[in-house]
Amino acid sequence: MEIIAAYGPQFLGLACIAGFFMAWGIGANDVANAMGTSVGSGALTIRQAILIAIVFEFLGAYLAGGEVTETIRKGIIDPSLLEGSPELLVYGMMSALFAAGTWLLIASVRGWPVSTTHSIVGAIVGFAAVGISVDSVNWSQVGTIAMSWVISPVLAGSISFALFMSVKVFILDNDDPFVRAKRLIPVYMWIVGFMISMVTLLKGLKHLGLELDFGLGSKFANAIPLSFGIGFVVAVFGAVLLRKIPFEPNEDNRFASVERVFGVLMMFTACSMAFAHGSNDVANAIGPIAAVTSIVQSGGAVNATAVMPGWILLIGALGIVAGLTTYGWKVIATVGNKITELTPSRGFAATLAAASTVVFASATGLPISTTHTLVGAVLGVGLARGIAAIDLRVIGSIFVSWLITLPAGAILAIIFFFTLRGIFG
Repeated sequence: MEIIAAYGPQFLGLACIAGFFMAWGIGANDVANAMGTSVGSGALTIRQAILIAIVFEFLGAYLAGGEVTETIRKGIIDPSLLEGSPELLVYGMMSALFAAGTWLLIASVRGWPVSTTHSIVGAIVGFAAVGISVDSVNWSQVGTIAMSWVISPVLAGSISFALFMSVKVFILDNDDPFVRAKRLIPVYMWIVGFMISMVTLLKGLKHLGLELDFGLGSKFANAIPLSFGIGFVVAVFGAVLLRKIPFEPNEDNRFASVERVFGVLMMFTACSMAFAHGSNDVANAIGPIAAVTSIVQSGGAVNATAVMPGWILLIGALGIVAGLTTYGWKVIATVGNKITELTPSRGFAATLAAASTVVFASATGLPISTTHTLVGAVLGVGLARGIAAIDLRVIGSIFVSWLITLPAGAILAIIFFFTLRGIFG
């Protein structure tokens, strides 16, 4: 308690710096979840993607980032174990932020799309196992999170494979694909509107306190009718837009006009996914700041949840924007260009598969990673064209980076934890 009283302002200042650094890493690395397929498919330029991401990631993080947050992400450790020594939790949260931010910086420089959630979870496990005790870690919860290494890419890849094959069979492999596209793409637009609405309602707006209650029991069930209606509106609006797109003969690419239609879809999905991503993943950076702030302001009380002041949300939102503007292009290039060649129709299938996976996971409680989901979806689209369409070397390096994210975060957190304890303890 004496340490908290003596160094409170310093702890707050360091926590803000560490949180901004972590948010920078989220922006630099994780923004590819929303923008990689749009840029790689040619639907958006890198400049347009960054501008869209700046607006919608910021709005998602600041407006829907959460009024109350867990002080320990994903229930990895029990905060009550630290009631007698709150300074250990302060050291731990700051070390976790510095460690996860450092790993995201390394991964971004290498162009590896890694999970920001796994980065912070690995860091928390590291400081808890060494700074408290090995028994303080909820290892079953860590195992559940590790399951997402397999579940996320396999599920998203399967869905994207099926989606692109349906596009191929029903639209591309026909005598007049443009006519077929105009007739069938409103159906895909309805699916897009439905799935993106579900993602936004279940994840992007979950912190705003907007509770839908149609008397259907669960939040998921209550979101279905509204998403169904939004999907219908999107389909009607899309059908009207499609009538205005003329057919332009192209001897080099008979699908050029069809791909322009899918390009319109990609812009809509990019905006929606950026909002949902900003609102959900900003908690990885601002949750630990809120924990430190709560402990310092209460004089040492450790709580399971903490109120989220607006200035903390602003730190997270600005950090994400700073990361994506300064270094986001590198991971976008990996997801969009290096795994497999993308077109708007393939990018659409991958993005919709990623959104569908998030919705399915929300309904069933499956542990997933948004990063692993999107990479798996792009991989599924590539497999639909044959194994030769995939750069296996790139996939191999990505998988290795996933495997070492948890231990890398843990090792770095241990180093930062002992450094901070040595300075203040």
